[in-house]
Amino acid sequence: MTSVSISPDLVERLRTARQVTVLTGAGISAESGIPTFRDPGGLWAQYRPEELANEAAFRRQPVVVQSWYAHRRAQVLACAPNPGHEALAALEQLVPELTLVTQNVDGLHRRAGSRAPLELHGTLLTASCIACGRPDAEDRMAHVTAQDPAPARCPTCAGLLRPDVVWFGEMLPDGALEAAATSQVCLSVGTSAVVYPAASIPLIAREAGAYVVEVNPTPSAIAARLDEVLTGPAGTVLPQLMAAVQATPS
Repeated sequence: MTSVSISPDLVERLRTARQVTVLTGAGISAESGIPTFRDPGGLWAQYRPEELANEAAFRRQPVVVQSWYAHRRAQVLACAPNPGHEALAALEQLVPELTLVTQNVDGLHRRAGSRAPLELHGTLLTASCIACGRPDAEDRMAHVTAQDPAPARCPTCAGLLRPDVVWFGEMLPDGALEAAATSQVCLSVGTSAVVYPAASIPLIAREAGAYVVEVNPTPSAIAARLDEVLTGPAGTVLPQLMAAVQATPS
């Protein structure tokens, strides 16, 4: 494992902070082998994601959309959390108030032990009825294929079952920007910082006085505006950061 230079200042700030915000992006999931949103392989190469990830497309061709999300869900479940996910779950045990904000829909943070990640874009792992909101407890949508003649429907009201993701044109959940504005330390992990409003989280934290650190193999679009950059993959950098924090006497 490549050794990363971690400043004593960062270690001390994390060790004593009461409020920490962590933003994670696709980079941390890529280290677990999660295919990107724009996976070019197979049947789905003929579609643009924007043509599938919205309610109008869903109502127009529900079998196509349901089967695409079933395919992506199966890909995600074949992958496992990596040491970066596990290090953030361990950090949560040390910080009194840690808000983990993720742009990822793969559920890997929860599987690694993070208690309540704020999933900005929802999750691929569950579905619910678009009409009555009933959860898809029987995982009916997960078994839809592109060859099915009819879409999966709610057993209660016969409404269409949709994935619990945030589609284009829908509102993101609240809480992320507020957490950033009240944190002492903010970590930006595995994100290119070009998609807003998520990209504004480290900047809001910085403006509010937080010490903001980026963890990325290559600098993001906002790296020069932050306090510190730890260069390397999350699965390498974060375990070393956590080890340094845990090794520091209280």
